[in-house]
Amino acid sequence: MTVTTSLPGPLAGTRVVTFAAIYQGPYATTLLADLGADVITVERPGTGDTARAQGGMFEALNRGKRSIVLDLKNPADQETARRLAGTADVLVEAFRPGAMERFGLGYPRLSAANPGLVHVSLSGFGQDGPYRDRAGHDLMYQAAAGLLGGLPDRPGAVHPPPELEAGAIVGALYAALGALAGLLGRAVTGRGTHVDLSTHEALLSVMSLRLDPVLNGPGGDAAAAPGREPGYGLYRCADGRLIALGIGFEDHFWALLCRATGLTAFAGLGQAERLARGDFLAGLLSDALATRPYAEWQEEFDRIGVPAGPVHRLSEVPADPHVRAREVIRTLRGHSPRRYVRQPLRLSAYAEHDPGPAPRLGEHTASLLRELDDTAPCPEEAVEP
Repeated sequence: MTVTTSLPGPLAGTRVVTFAAIYQGPYATTLLADLGADVITVERPGTGDTARAQGGMFEALNRGKRSIVLDLKNPADQETARRLAGTADVLVEAFRPGAMERFGLGYPRLSAANPGLVHVSLSGFGQDGPYRDRAGHDLMYQAAAGLLGGLPDRPGAVHPPPELEAGAIVGALYAALGALAGLLGRAVTGRGTHVDLSTHEALLSVMSLRLDPVLNGPGGDAAAAPGREPGYGLYRCADGRLIALGIGFEDHFWALLCRATGLTAFAGLGQAERLARGDFLAGLLSDALATRPYAEWQEEFDRIGVPAGPVHRLSEVPADPHVRAREVIRTLRGHSPRRYVRQPLRLSAYAEHDPGPAPRLGEHTASLLRELDDTAPCPEEAVEP
């Protein structure tokens, strides 16, 4: 859909102040920035966000933001942070529970001065409960939420960690949703809110379908993972390329697949029968798909309507014709050659937001201080190379 409007993004005029570093918080606030919000990231003196030392991680997660350097252990900078929070619509922080209160930046104090503030607290296990002070990273939250519980249980077995930081990603999406829900509620009530977001609970939420048999029985772990659907998986073609088949419980798609691959004798099997004979049927499919190259299978499956698609390496994703046609990969405005993945919401009433590059450490300290107090003496810009 072509957008012809010149309206700014839906969050234009919304200020977000974030104290969250590394991955989850920066990704959440980048989504808000891409929708037009003015996002100010508060960084520590010297090193700033520790993601700055991790290659292009900071640049990938902080495009279009402004940076101010404040030492939250310094009473004067704490006061500046409170003044900055007083101008914010949304505040995002990812300290351990209790840290913001020690800095004089807890929600009760900030909301007393700024009643409309939506204050989003990100943490591993939430602001209370027996695990609230437990240090952790993504693997721990995935493990505690049951994502890894289906791995083979063999004495001494060691499994590699998951390749996707599911907790950070899901938590970031819920953080952005929490911020938007708070803003929407404020439009009705005139009051902001505190959002207590636990990464662990965010993962539990997306595990709802798997947990339902456990919660409502009969069943348990076995019922939550009933068997292998042979039409849902990756298979190797004659040229060595993999193809992804996406047939879940749909019997009609299974019938089409069987006819296309010469397995017509099994076309009438329902899902229960397929699950019971999953390994056997997967073996037959593997043999059949290995007889022709990927491109031939993809053309055939597209023609008859079988859900199937390519298995890309990361290096192949930008060249995918669909990715290119939809202009998913874009280049930052200005002189930066850095490319990025656009946020996926396409809003017909608004022009596409075109962000600038990630800020240098402290790049906007002086200008933000001037905004807070035009008459205050202004230090030199604190910019590190």
